[in-house]
Amino acid sequence: MSTRRVVITGMGVISPLGDGLEPFWDGLVAGRSGIAPIARFDASEFDTRFGGECREFEPDRYLDRKQTKRLDRFAQLALVAAQMASRDSGIAFEQEDGRRVGVIIGSGIGGLAELESQHKRLLDKGPTKVSAFTIPKLMLNAASGNISILVGACGPSTAVATACASATNAMGDAYLTIKRDEADVMFTGGSEAALTPLGLAAFCAMHALSTRNDDPAGASRPFEKSRDGFVMGEGAGIVLFEELEHARARGARIYAELLGFGASSDAGHITQPMEDGAGAAEAMRQALTDARLAPDDIDYINAHGTATILGDIAETRAVKTVFGDHARRLAISSTKSCVGHLLGASGGVELAATIMAIQHGVAPPTINLDEPDPECDLDYVPNTARDMQIDRAMSNSFGFGGHNACVIVGRYQG
Repeated sequence: MSTRRVVITGMGVISPLGDGLEPFWDGLVAGRSGIAPIARFDASEFDTRFGGECREFEPDRYLDRKQTKRLDRFAQLALVAAQMASRDSGIAFEQEDGRRVGVIIGSGIGGLAELESQHKRLLDKGPTKVSAFTIPKLMLNAASGNISILVGACGPSTAVATACASATNAMGDAYLTIKRDEADVMFTGGSEAALTPLGLAAFCAMHALSTRNDDPAGASRPFEKSRDGFVMGEGAGIVLFEELEHARARGARIYAELLGFGASSDAGHITQPMEDGAGAAEAMRQALTDARLAPDDIDYINAHGTATILGDIAETRAVKTVFGDHARRLAISSTKSCVGHLLGASGGVELAATIMAIQHGVAPPTINLDEPDPECDLDYVPNTARDMQIDRAMSNSFGFGGHNACVIVGRYQG
């Protein structure tokens, strides 16, 4: 087994709480909701009329106009978050061997806005009026490809699509790429911008979304008795993984160490989780085994916690299965209560939250948790952030298709 260790040296986040890592973290700790009525399009005829939009994000603030026009919003978010992570890391890519730098980014849906706009153009104006940039903008690997071009990354560059587990599967692949000595530096994480008319209508048709239109800020209610579905959000969470000795050699600031990764498939229903959470439990067990940790070694879990009826119960059961008696001593929270469900981007954003929790010794809260579901009876850090020592933490992501992915990070010990 490889002795190469993987550390996190840079993070970039665009979220409904603002542009950048600090607004994101400050909003989480304050228990602030980024959920509001949809402003980007008229949602008055939809069953759900709110979501987690990145209202502060203006791509022209970060990218030149020509570049902006050639990128779908999901790729814009990814590219800007990657720029933030790069600056945060302090790495000078012009001094790096590009063959040892890679990019693996997850997205569940990709360029949905471009697909919608060009389909309308086709119907309204005919086939000769469809943009030549349609495919480069909507393709799922646009985020990875454009980040590779940005930094001259000539190493492994791929895209991962496992629905809401996409970013965490991408990060697992990036971690393993470094462990296998195929790269020293990897951009990874996820990006999503599916909060469009078609995206919203499709999830409404599935009856998957909260319809609490009179209280958008209170609509994302993971583990709460009155929860009625998830809240769509958008954003990007991009992190820089680096081989430890490479990071040390350049004097990098190290946020945390990635200790383990696990993945599994339910092989059951295409949208519903296994009732007993067995698939999710298997991913958590694999991550613990990979990290060579016992269940009692984990202090905090950033839960998948989407606020769906079945999902929250299944995750609770999975945690109990894996952690036994220690499950009741764990602090567990769902940061989706503040930002909504960022779909394929959620794992990247949530890993950033988990790392910040270790850095600051604070477990972010699960807001809107007033009366827990009796079947969700663990400690979900209700409503108020908690000061506590966090040395090792787990982040869970589970997606349609039965995809389960889990990463474990720990305080860097030298």
